[in-house]
Amino acid sequence: VAVPAPPTEIKETTIRVDIERLDNVMNLVGELVLARNRLFNISSKLEIKYADDDLSSALAQVVAGLNLVTTDLQLAVMKTRMQPVKKVFSKFPRMVRDLSRELGKDIELLISGEETELDKSVIEEIGDPLVHLIRNSVDHGIEDKESRKAAGKPERGTIKLSAEHEGNYIIISVTDDGKGMDPAVIKRKAVEKGVIDEKTAAGLSDKDALNLIFAPGFSTKDKATEISGRGVGMDVVKTNIQKLNGIIEINSKPGQGSGIILKLPLTVAIIQTLIVGIADEVFAIPLNSVVETLRIKESTIQTIDKHEVINLRKSVLSLLRLGDEFGVAEIAGRDAVRPADREIYVVVVALAEKKVGIVVDNLFGQEEVVIKSLGDYQLGYKGISGATITGDGKVVLIIDVASMIDAVKSN
Repeated sequence: VAVPAPPTEIKETTIRVDIERLDNVMNLVGELVLARNRLFNISSKLEIKYADDDLSSALAQVVAGLNLVTTDLQLAVMKTRMQPVKKVFSKFPRMVRDLSRELGKDIELLISGEETELDKSVIEEIGDPLVHLIRNSVDHGIEDKESRKAAGKPERGTIKLSAEHEGNYIIISVTDDGKGMDPAVIKRKAVEKGVIDEKTAAGLSDKDALNLIFAPGFSTKDKATEISGRGVGMDVVKTNIQKLNGIIEINSKPGQGSGIILKLPLTVAIIQTLIVGIADEVFAIPLNSVVETLRIKESTIQTIDKHEVINLRKSVLSLLRLGDEFGVAEIAGRDAVRPADREIYVVVVALAEKKVGIVVDNLFGQEEVVIKSLGDYQLGYKGISGATITGDGKVVLIIDVASMIDAVKSN
């Protein structure tokens, strides 16, 4: 009689790891990145000083190898922290179903890209903003059955929630086929609530008018509803997304629907930056916000309503002097008369369709940096998102591009 084979032992292919351990590993990788940058800086200087020295060349090769290993390790650790957005998306079908029943509307939620992965820290922060965006679509966006039928639309409204990768970013969009937003109505409501004055409203484009919904305290309805009037507002949604170094955009056409697009980095711990200088001070600007850099003369700068601007390819670009913003004198001296032929650099940064030129004295190149929180020291400084240590050992402040652009545009 044949003896039955013993049952095949099922091997476990996964283990549970405490998130604090992953956070510690990520912090150590961050320190390794800083050490690599420091070593790379020293190696580059030695290569220049001792170009014919074999030891210098050998060190350069070792540093290059260390760079590859550090990059691979960084990606591997980031991958272990990734989670599918399904963790957040999965709660929305029931929410939409319950809300549409409560409002007497027929709404279908279509979800795509739910297997797209994001860093756990980002996943934890996008839940509340997405809840508010979808509540808005259900309450304010999608019309009731009678209104949709009168407008020649199917009685069932559609909300689409999608996620997809785009380079080192993930794009999450919430779109609906509802009534859309009327820029004229938004401008009128903004004037009524004191968000802007009539003169400013008259000069706003439709795109700028739509962005008024992100202003603190703004609402197109006179009364908050139980559906979308509780919890966070659109201004808080924008703030939360910007804290993640993300971008929020809005598109809408009256009668056709609206769409909110979130562009989020895959990780918020390590970023590429452009290192710039003002006199002896050094700052880092997140590279994902940089459109281009210009070298211009002071004489090309014009003043409109007490604000400095330049003409950039037939459009007006507002300028912000980083030295004035942080009380750092430029090479020419803050109170000195700036020579007309003095050459300066302008770093053109953008969020969505808003552009601003940041004036600096020097450009030092690109560098991958680890973001470090300043804790209580950061309170009261809206233009700073954190700090880092560069390859030459300097502590450098990281510029908060979103607050810089908002400051210029609000003026």
